[in-house]
Amino acid sequence: MNQMNVVPYIDVMLVLLVIFMVTTPLFTPGVIDVPSVSHAAALNEQPLEVIVEADKTMQLKADGKETPLAGKDELIARLHELNATERPVAITADRDLKYAEVVEIADDLHKAGIKRVALTVKQGK
Repeated sequence: MNQMNVVPYIDVMLVLLVIFMVTTPLFTPGVIDVPSVSHAAALNEQPLEVIVEADKTMQLKADGKETPLAGKDELIARLHELNATERPVAITADRDLKYAEVVEIADDLHKAGIKRVALTVKQGK
C-alpha cells in the first residue's frame, strides 16, 4: 500500500474538537461591571482636598491653603476643626499609591463622621 492512512489523524482531531467544545463554556471571562455617570453633580461649595503623595505624606488643602499633616489622626482632627462633617472632602492620591491605602483613608474619614468623601480623578487622554 503506497498511500498514507489519515483515518487515525481525523479521529484524533475529532476527539480534540469535542474536548474543546465541552470545555470552552466552562471558562467564563472576568467581566467587571463598572458604574458610569452621565455627568458629575455640581457642588455648591468648594470641597476640602486631602492630598496623598506617593511616599504617603498628606496635605490638607482648605480654602486655597495647603497644610502639611503628620498622619491620619491629625487629618481627622483638622477636618473636625473645619467642621467638615457636612462639607465634601475629596481625596487626591498619587497614581503609584496602592488602592488599599486610599480606601483605608476614606474608611477612616467615614468612621470619623465625615459623610461626603470622594476620590478625584483626571480625565483620560
